[in-house]
Amino acid sequence: MRPNIETFIGCDADYADATIALFGAPFDSTTSFRPGARFGPAAMRHESFGLETYSPYQDRDLTDLSIFDCGDLELCFGSAEAALSDIERRADELLDDGKLPVLLGGEHLVTLGAVRAVAKRYSGLHILHFDAHADLRDDYLGARLSHACVIRRCHDILGDGRIHQFCIRSGERGEFAFARAHTDMHPFGFDGLEALTQYLAGEGTPVYLTIDLDCLDPSAFPGTGTPEAGGVDFRSLLDAVLLAARTRIVGADVNELAPMLDASGASTATACKVLRELLLAIGSKT
Repeated sequence: MRPNIETFIGCDADYADATIALFGAPFDSTTSFRPGARFGPAAMRHESFGLETYSPYQDRDLTDLSIFDCGDLELCFGSAEAALSDIERRADELLDDGKLPVLLGGEHLVTLGAVRAVAKRYSGLHILHFDAHADLRDDYLGARLSHACVIRRCHDILGDGRIHQFCIRSGERGEFAFARAHTDMHPFGFDGLEALTQYLAGEGTPVYLTIDLDCLDPSAFPGTGTPEAGGVDFRSLLDAVLLAARTRIVGADVNELAPMLDASGASTATACKVLRELLLAIGSKT
């Protein structure tokens, strides 16, 4: 008899043996439209057992990798900074132990905690950002810690030229102006990603990959807090993930699934598949 502990499918290696560590950040207190992303990590674990561990896209199997699922952090919903500090501490611990951290959100602000930890260890860090939204506001209704500001706060850490944004199709005029001056934005899709990943891989640049699942079109992924028409389809995102994985990924996250907003379960199933393919793609290099 064993304890009833639910992990993401195929992610049940011993911690000491694991090369990748998965952990959840069930936080959505700064969500600007529809809440519910705090339930994303648990839903992805539970629904992952509707998938196979084997990917016919990559001819790889999660059972061939050593991945440990740490479970979800218990986060303070009343303080974004307290939640980010807890996320940063967990990522610090994983990095200290030689694990590649993969974070499950939660809303997109959780990325900042992981980036803080990774940036301390990897000078010259770059971010690959897949999203419908620019997330470059300096504040949202006076709050500088918001999922609408997360990439701007990452820019505060990394500076110009090290954030590469794809699929962006929403934001204030000022966000797009900021992007033209300070980030590398590729709106509406993944044009330019292959050349960029070839360059980053050739330079051995450390890369943090953040995937906001609302980069997908709402017709493919309605279960998210801020759906935005005009997104990409699953195969386009999969191809982009495989391209990103050619680089030196040192941390990653998947965020903004709000499972209750899609009663069909299709969005959760899609999120699980994105995560499976991401783990397989980066795990083959660890």
